[in-house]
Amino acid sequence: MRHFKIGPLDVILLVLLAAGVGYLAYVVEARMNYTWRWDAMPKYLAYYDEEKGRWVANFLLQGLFATIRISILATILGSVLGLLMGLARTSRSGLLRLLGTGYVELVRNLPPLVLVFIFYFFFSDYIAQVLGLDDAVRHAPDWLQNVMRVVLAEPSRFTAFLSAAITIALYEGAFITEIVRAGIQSVEYGQWEAAYALGLSRWQRLRHVVLPQAFTRIVPPLAGQFISTIKDSSIVSVISVSELTFQGMELMASTYLTFEIWITVALLYFSMTFTLSMLARCLETSLARRLG
Repeated sequence: MRHFKIGPLDVILLVLLAAGVGYLAYVVEARMNYTWRWDAMPKYLAYYDEEKGRWVANFLLQGLFATIRISILATILGSVLGLLMGLARTSRSGLLRLLGTGYVELVRNLPPLVLVFIFYFFFSDYIAQVLGLDDAVRHAPDWLQNVMRVVLAEPSRFTAFLSAAITIALYEGAFITEIVRAGIQSVEYGQWEAAYALGLSRWQRLRHVVLPQAFTRIVPPLAGQFISTIKDSSIVSVISVSELTFQGMELMASTYLTFEIWITVALLYFSMTFTLSMLARCLETSLARRLG
């Protein structure tokens, strides 16, 4: 286990950082005539419901949970899509390579905001209506609607939530595709030849020889991409999905606690991404020890 030592330079940097934060707080209060009201923030995270007899998540925690749900669903869908397109990008079929390349180039060269609007209006106005998705959700059994509230979103906002998750998945999937492609192509060609000499088919070579080796190499960039998914999910606030950024904007508009709200929102995002960074580092270390 590594031991971290705090030296004089570290102390000086921490003091300078604290002084900088203190100076910024002074400028905001004195120069901008802003009154800090941190005492009002806890109730926007959670409050005690007398009727239910327990603590209940309020605006910001509700937004945090929605962000987590969107990120998890988008990560799952994006990983599946990225794996399939990554395999297509390394396929011997020219058609599959063209499909994978076209997907990557199209999505990576479009602003995510444009992608969100295009897919949201197309999905909500056409696909959801053709499939009868809104009616199916509205007439779903109570137990299923309760499960949806916990796992996905409120039934009334299900279409917007699903559209947001799929859009983020499409966007992140393009980057995951390139990560998977690079990982597969980083495996030495001799490994392919050795597996071929054993009489394995191409799928067996991929499954048993190439992909296990590629997986250990793509874990660090994949972890970084998963963290980016959390940050990129804030873009869906433009279609009124009640994730963390949208809840922060709504709360700021009604309370005018500009700095307190956005600092709290930033800390909530940081808590998620930093935790994932630490977990990814532990996973990377574990894989390195296993291979070593």
